[in-house]
Amino acid sequence: MRATVCHRPDSDIALTNHRSPSQTSASQSSIPFAWQRLKLSLLGLSQKRWLCCLCLILIGFVVRTPALHGPFLWDDEYLAAGNPFIKSPLLILEAFRHSLFLDSFSAHYRPVQNISFMPDYYLWSDNPFGFHLSNIIWHVASGVLLFLLLRRLLISSRREPVSPRSSQVIAFLLAAVWIVHPVHSAAVDYISGRADSVAFFFACAAWLVFLQARSYKTVSARSAAYVGSFFLGILALCTRESALIWLAIFLGHRLFFPERTSARNKVALVLCCFLLAVGYAGLRHLPPPRTPTASAPRWTPPTRAVLMLRALGDYGRLMIFPSKLHMERSVFDPTFLRNPEKWAATVRVEYLSILGLGVLAGLAAGALRKERGRELRILGAAWFGAAYLPISNIVDLNATVAEHWLYLPSVGLLIFVAGCALGLPRRIHPWAIAFSCLFVVGLSARSYCRSGDWTSAETFFRQTLASGGTSRAATNLAVILTGRGDYKGAESLLRRVLEVSPQDPIARNNLADALRHLGRNEEAGKLVVSTAEESERSRRDYPRTWIAAANLARLRHFQKEDQAALAVLDQARADYPEVWDLISYEAELLREAKRSKAARDLVEGFAQRNWWHYGAALALGRLYAEEGNVAAADRALRMASRLDLHDVEALNLLARIRLRQNRLADAYRAQSRAVVRQPDAPRQYILLSDILERMGRTVEAKVAIDQGARLQAIGRESRALAN
Repeated sequence: MRATVCHRPDSDIALTNHRSPSQTSASQSSIPFAWQRLKLSLLGLSQKRWLCCLCLILIGFVVRTPALHGPFLWDDEYLAAGNPFIKSPLLILEAFRHSLFLDSFSAHYRPVQNISFMPDYYLWSDNPFGFHLSNIIWHVASGVLLFLLLRRLLISSRREPVSPRSSQVIAFLLAAVWIVHPVHSAAVDYISGRADSVAFFFACAAWLVFLQARSYKTVSARSAAYVGSFFLGILALCTRESALIWLAIFLGHRLFFPERTSARNKVALVLCCFLLAVGYAGLRHLPPPRTPTASAPRWTPPTRAVLMLRALGDYGRLMIFPSKLHMERSVFDPTFLRNPEKWAATVRVEYLSILGLGVLAGLAAGALRKERGRELRILGAAWFGAAYLPISNIVDLNATVAEHWLYLPSVGLLIFVAGCALGLPRRIHPWAIAFSCLFVVGLSARSYCRSGDWTSAETFFRQTLASGGTSRAATNLAVILTGRGDYKGAESLLRRVLEVSPQDPIARNNLADALRHLGRNEEAGKLVVSTAEESERSRRDYPRTWIAAANLARLRHFQKEDQAALAVLDQARADYPEVWDLISYEAELLREAKRSKAARDLVEGFAQRNWWHYGAALALGRLYAEEGNVAAADRALRMASRLDLHDVEALNLLARIRLRQNRLADAYRAQSRAVVRQPDAPRQYILLSDILERMGRTVEAKVAIDQGARLQAIGRESRALAN
């Protein structure tokens, strides 16, 4: 921050102008008393930076509280509930060697997102409340850093610097709108959407640390700050690919917008940013190469141009009027063309193209106008353009639009709006501030309601369908209906999905399950067989099609055709290598067929290739124990217990093995660790009491068995109240 900046009288907003008494009285007569009070309040607020941060934290938490009690949804089941890379700090470095999803078309490289889940799992285990709480913390912290960054950027403007007091008011209002905006729900209320806020946090922090480094007087302090900024930039890039956009925005701003910088410093900055990108590219080569197999739409350039305008119109509308929010947005649906009744919906979508043209024209006009605030408008338009272009359909993505993609571009739009407000006459400024406050209140109410959509899985999927969602939400809702016994309702939903996507293997598999529960086993069997036969073709367009082979193997096993089931699984392993679900099921069938050595070899090979996999280590320990190989079982089970900080199964097996060996002290230590990890489980105290009884510590054994009985009674009371 520069200490000596001279401001022209017309370069600041009305809040900072000092007038004579006669001018003040005239102003008070022209501006309503309420606006005067508002002005004085904001002036007082602008003098206390910590109070601004506290207000942002409070409103950020309040509007998102309904989602705190939501369950794991969609990708949360893998990324948060079943993710093998978040269950032990031993896997921090291993997370950098894998893509985000192990069996998906996606080549997303986001190891820091996985690492961010580790403290949640350690503190909360499988309780989604803790994960939701961390999501809010990351988002609110990002909003606070955005406030601090915008304040610095406003002050450092080359041609139109804003005073510290006024810049704080503007930055506070922009950050407040950004924090409470409901369009960010998919990045905050959705646990798997955390990558947006974590990347935003690290990128924003890197920029602030870089700016702060320039104020240090010693070379060592400046060097440490620059290294810290570089490291934060790497963390941002390893959290989400969109951090590359942050890098471009930062570099563009440092080269063109702030006070003049020497050519030498500019070259050094470009070189450092290049090294940062190269380092990130090197890290991306750590995971095994993955070639996407899903067939991408081959749109012509005119079609892409139309989709870019539609997306721009949709995003512009959502920023102003955030209605019909859901996770399956699209500005292109080929099914509309198959059904004449849906042509009207296609026509309505075309209005988005007109709206997109309006947004584009507004950005261009605002950047070209030479009135006050132009530099801020240019910065906002450039920020939005750089962040929007990668998500504009100029390249193929997994959707045409997505609400959480606005997480970074929305900052540019807000900066642009602030620049437009600076260009208004001074007498309008209090009205603009009042409108901004009302806008924050309205957005907060909408965000609170939107967060309520995540309170239960059924509420979420029904609301998604009501707001315009399609097949994926319907399939997940059908699974919920199947789980509670409404098989007819599930069948109806799934048949509607298959009318639109006849080859959808997930919908076909779930329909077969619903039909089986309805007693229509023959129809379900035919559907399972046909889905498995078509999996070779559908795997090009749908991930996890190996589920069809697993279901067919289960059907053959149910029909007492175990050899056919093993043949299906053997072929599936060739088509889908390194899928643990297939390997574990085949090993279980082999074990039941008294072919323990074949089962052990199968699991042992997978465990050796994937040392980090908890399930494989646990299964291998069990197989070794059944064979009587106690030493090998001990090694495998101890490894399993280290791969999952909340594991008790491996510790229970270790305790039983050592109890049979009469190694009572070792058995006691293993079971004591299991009790610490699962203190509310009665069965842990029962086994502990058995060990203590064998050790002759009868008093402690009695205490343990009483604790187990007490927990069982509490569990029965809780179930009775729930019923």
